[in-house]
Amino acid sequence: MPDLQVLKTTWAIRLFALTRIPLIALIRPTILRADDQTCIVRVPLSWVVKNHLRSMYFGALCIGADLAGGLMIMNLIRERKSRVAFLFKDFQADFLKRAEGATVFTCNDGPLLLELLEKAESSGEREEGTVTVTATCPDKLGSEPVAAFRLTISMKKR
Repeated sequence: MPDLQVLKTTWAIRLFALTRIPLIALIRPTILRADDQTCIVRVPLSWVVKNHLRSMYFGALCIGADLAGGLMIMNLIRERKSRVAFLFKDFQADFLKRAEGATVFTCNDGPLLLELLEKAESSGEREEGTVTVTATCPDKLGSEPVAAFRLTISMKKR
């Protein structure tokens, strides 16, 4: 049975997405883990996210990477009641294999994001850092990556 906190986080992000960024809600992400170290997001392979080759469309893969990196920083900002705004400044992707099943996006850069947030809070200046997100299709390819992403996050105290 799924952890209650994981279910709450999944529904909270879906509600947020529905009201603020409907495109995220459309892909129906599930949060598998979200803590101060790691964020793991699963995006099912459905007709909404498939391309003409019946694998996951690259735009859906990018949304999954955005969520894995962005949700962690959103949680840190909320927990600390911080007045820091963030956005993605740069986005790089390496598509290694076709994602032919539900895809899991993992970001393990919690400590880096916390350090970046603390610097932005204390300096009042814009601070930037790059997080990595790895995408896998566990049902089809096990732990072999199908894509690797590097997202540069820019933060500044409001």
